[in-house]
Amino acid sequence: MMRTVFPKSLRAATLAILASACASAFAGPTDELRDFVRNVKSGSSTFTQTITSPNGKQKVSNGSFQFSRPNRFRFVYEKPYAQTVVGDGTKVWIYDPDLNQASSRKLGDALANTPAALIVSNDIDKVFTLSDQPSKDGLDWVLATPKQAEGTVRTLRVGFKGHALAQLEIDDSFGQKSMIVFNAFEPNAKLPADTFVFVPPKGADVAEQ
Repeated sequence: MMRTVFPKSLRAATLAILASACASAFAGPTDELRDFVRNVKSGSSTFTQTITSPNGKQKVSNGSFQFSRPNRFRFVYEKPYAQTVVGDGTKVWIYDPDLNQASSRKLGDALANTPAALIVSNDIDKVFTLSDQPSKDGLDWVLATPKQAEGTVRTLRVGFKGHALAQLEIDDSFGQKSMIVFNAFEPNAKLPADTFVFVPPKGADVAEQ
């Protein structure tokens, strides 16, 4: 009986594929988050945000969200009150169209230890301590705890469905709990160049730090 002999190069390639498959099979949610940071350079989604106060009262907002790595993002709240938050890579702008008021802060001061930092930063391990959490509601979860304690955020939980960003849960130092649900998240979305540019409208009251 003839014995089939595989070339060394084919055997090596086969072993590499098997090793990669085994590594993927045992990859946890934290590895998934790091892969997301490494491979997803931009994104676009609509969202629903629910904020629950310590006394149980809830406030629900809806809007759209875009980001581009590093450190560029845009939240547009549409209901119940309009507000736009733009990170242009240097500053974070907050604009209230009802009052025609705009304010800005330096990016480093405004972004540190925030939920946006978890999504748009290139080095999340520098800012957060990450740990795997049990799967729940069909999502894989990661707990992110800020390494610096002076911010208002105590903990963040980020949920993935497959490789798609699905949900953020935030506990803050005021006892509030926020949940952001991302709808139809589009990874590596092609976004217009001016998406992350904010120019205060004419006549707006502007305060810059």
